[in-house]
Amino acid sequence: MTATDTAHAVAPERGTLDKAAGENFPVAPFFLPRDWRTDLMALYGFARLVDDIGDGDLAPGGADARLLGVPGDRAGDRLLMLDAFEEDLRRVFDGTPRHPLLRRLQPTVRRRSLTPGPFLGLIAANRQDQLVRRYETYDDLLAYCELSANPVGRLVLAVTGTSTPERIRRSDAICTALQIIEHLQDVAEDLGRDRVYLPAEDLKRFHVQESDLAAKSAGASVRALVAYEAQRASDLLDEGAPLVGSVHGRLRLLLAGFVAGGRAALRAIAAAQYDVLPGPPKPGKAQLLREVGVTLRGEG
Repeated sequence: MTATDTAHAVAPERGTLDKAAGENFPVAPFFLPRDWRTDLMALYGFARLVDDIGDGDLAPGGADARLLGVPGDRAGDRLLMLDAFEEDLRRVFDGTPRHPLLRRLQPTVRRRSLTPGPFLGLIAANRQDQLVRRYETYDDLLAYCELSANPVGRLVLAVTGTSTPERIRRSDAICTALQIIEHLQDVAEDLGRDRVYLPAEDLKRFHVQESDLAAKSAGASVRALVAYEAQRASDLLDEGAPLVGSVHGRLRLLLAGFVAGGRAALRAIAAAQYDVLPGPPKPGKAQLLREVGVTLRGEG
């Protein structure tokens, strides 16, 4: 990597990490031990960057493409970029990666003895986004979430040294719920990318056409559909919530923040009367804090 590449890398790296503030859940809050925060931000940098590649949301100028060895005139080829990113990920485990966010990830991988599987799952999900733009059934959507969301929770458990089969099962439920909630918040944005994450069988059940999702505000059928999917996400959060009580100390507070973030987002969607089309309903900090308290007390 040349000095010019390094200079170009600074802005995209910082911009990617800065997106943590906009997530529905706390990524690496201040109350965690410093080494956990460092490792969680390294994981976030990887997950956010692979999503940005898959969504075409990289910083302008082509710095990420240059870092990954992709010619500038091919920077818009998302599948090529994902292939190059996977090659660089493999260097995390057996060499020296080119991209600064992957170099940042390497000490975490070594310190926590992480395996490639969850990282490859996130890349596979973004490849799937380039090829699959509609999901026929809810089970099809769950299979996508197994790649796009569940690896994140598994990595958090691995970093904190708390993985067990039961905790992984609960974590998967929480992560799938958070992914579905994000899909509900972003119906209009996703449609603009020619993606629909609402199962086709459910659109039929509620007599919703895709053209209805392009309206400025949702009609009764779309609202009923969103409410139905929101209840599914809520049930998944309830299924996963016992994970919070299975751990102690600051990790318990972190996991409560994940569950509370999802519940607060669902309350914001309900407060908008399930009309997600004008833009993503977002909860306020007060609502999030209330939900954290409820989750910690096990009342949710």
